[in-house]
Amino acid sequence: MAAGIDPRRLRGTKFRRIFKGVYVSVERPPSALLQVEAALTIHPLGAFASHFSAARVYDVPVPHHANEHISVFAEAERRRRKGIVCHVAPANTKMGLLRGVRVSSPTSMFIELASVLTLVDLVIVGDALVKRKRVSPADLRTACRDSNDPHAGAASRAACFVREGVDSPMETRLRMLLVLAGLPEPKVNYKVRNEQGDVLRRFDLSYPEYKLLVEYDGRQHAEDMDQYASDIYRREDLDRWGWRLVIITSRGIFQQPQETLDRMRTALKERGATGLPRVFADEWRAHFPAQQPIRRSS
Repeated sequence: MAAGIDPRRLRGTKFRRIFKGVYVSVERPPSALLQVEAALTIHPLGAFASHFSAARVYDVPVPHHANEHISVFAEAERRRRKGIVCHVAPANTKMGLLRGVRVSSPTSMFIELASVLTLVDLVIVGDALVKRKRVSPADLRTACRDSNDPHAGAASRAACFVREGVDSPMETRLRMLLVLAGLPEPKVNYKVRNEQGDVLRRFDLSYPEYKLLVEYDGRQHAEDMDQYASDIYRREDLDRWGWRLVIITSRGIFQQPQETLDRMRTALKERGATGLPRVFADEWRAHFPAQQPIRRSS
């Protein structure tokens, strides 16, 4: 209205309401970034996207969360709207500008999310930040260690599991399942080279000392004939080099995690690993509760 737009036009067909008092032209398609921009318009100029909203600006995977999160530096600057959670950030919070939006720095966002995410989901965020070259694992650990935020301890523990070269959230979940149960941590992004140093194959998760490869298979290439042929050649390479392959599907992570752990312990033992736990540590159970598949009646 301050821009001279008649309130009746705002309620018409050419505008869409995002929050109370915030409208946008219907010509602009909905997006995660638009929601964040709309939430920021309600707040003073110093406000910035944080928590889940910052994660959406950085395009890192987080669980679905309906509200936008905005942070300010003073209680008087908070604004209350349905669909927006407003925080008062510490004065030393670092921020930046990304895609035209004021946003928490990658390390600040990681610590913020430690207040609302589980350990595994937070490691997924850290792995994604590293993959997008927003931060290095070492810098992330340092920032968490040096922070006096009340959630810095949880963030520090998650940062210790963040690795370079992780390609997907499911790879992170599989790795964390193994580690939290007490099995050896597989190497990430291991490269098999020939005598000239050329990379022949790259393995997402593996135990090179035992020539054991563990792979998450999302079956996204099930109907891709070129990928099918490539998989055949890859299996032939593994056989020729003496590697064993263990394939884990989403069922093995979300529905049958215990079976996955049993399979991996057996595979490691058969490949010569020693010191394996006879009884798995219990921490994995809190993060990987077995879910029964939905059965549909005929």
